[in-house]
Amino acid sequence: MAERTLAIIKPDAVAAGVAGEIIAHIQRAGFRIVGMKLVRMSADQAGAFYAVHRERPFYAELVRFMSSGPVIPMVLEKDNAVADFRTLIGATDPAEAAEGTIRKRFARSKGENAIHGSDSPENARAEIAFFFAESELVG
Repeated sequence: MAERTLAIIKPDAVAAGVAGEIIAHIQRAGFRIVGMKLVRMSADQAGAFYAVHRERPFYAELVRFMSSGPVIPMVLEKDNAVADFRTLIGATDPAEAAEGTIRKRFARSKGENAIHGSDSPENARAEIAFFFAESELVG
C-alpha cells in the first residue's frame, strides 16, 4: 500500500527559481504529488512546525529562515515514501549528500538545504496535517 510523506521546498530553493526542477526530480523518482501549495509561514507557524527542535541551538535560525519567504509544502505518495524520499533528498549538509540527490544539486549549505522531508511515517502524518486538510488531498 502506498505511504505518504511531506516535502517542503524551502525559501532558498523557491527564491533561486529551482522549485520546478526539484518537483520534476521528485516525479521522475516515482513519487505522486497528492497535495501542493505555495505558502508563506509566519514565524509562529514555523516555530510550531519545528517545535521538536525548540531546545536545539539552530532553532531560532531555522524559524527565521523558514519564515523568510514562500515555501512549497507537498504531500507525496509512493510505496516506502518516507525512507525513499529521505534517500532522494540526501544528507542535511549538501557537502555530505550523495551525488544525484536534491540537496547535493540544489542546497547552498547545511542551513539552507533546499528541501524538508518527514523522518518517520508518524511524523509524516502529523506534518501533512499541519499544512493540509484531508479534503485538499487528491487520490
